[in-house]
Amino acid sequence: MTFLRNNPIVNTVTFGDISDIDLNKTTIFPLTHFFINNVTVVDQAMQVSISMLFTDVVDHSKNFNNNDFGNREDDTNLIDVYNTQLQIANALIQDLKRGDLYRDRYQLEGNPVLEPFNDRFEDELAGWTVDLTITIPNDSISVC
Repeated sequence: MTFLRNNPIVNTVTFGDISDIDLNKTTIFPLTHFFINNVTVVDQAMQVSISMLFTDVVDHSKNFNNNDFGNREDDTNLIDVYNTQLQIANALIQDLKRGDLYRDRYQLEGNPVLEPFNDRFEDELAGWTVDLTITIPNDSISVC
């Protein structure tokens, strides 16, 4: 996930069981987390199904100016978290559709649907979750 690690908005990229991550450390956020659901072998390709979380901490300590940001229901950065995390997810999706990842033969299947979440974990975290199916070449096997 070099693409995500090179994104200036992302602090940490993790893989595996989300419960193994110490989500109490605010220094790791914004965090992008992913895990593999399954792999389907088709012809000369593999379709990898992954789930991804694009998340950040909701900050209640800031006094936001409603004149600068429009109407807000509360004094948090929730809208900003949704905005920045959607930006990261969209950048990845677009790169899989027509960018360097696509040219490197990591190609997105279908049109993913991103779902927002808020307060899903111990700390108040918010962001987006999405399931992706990425087709990659399966040309490393030779039969004699």
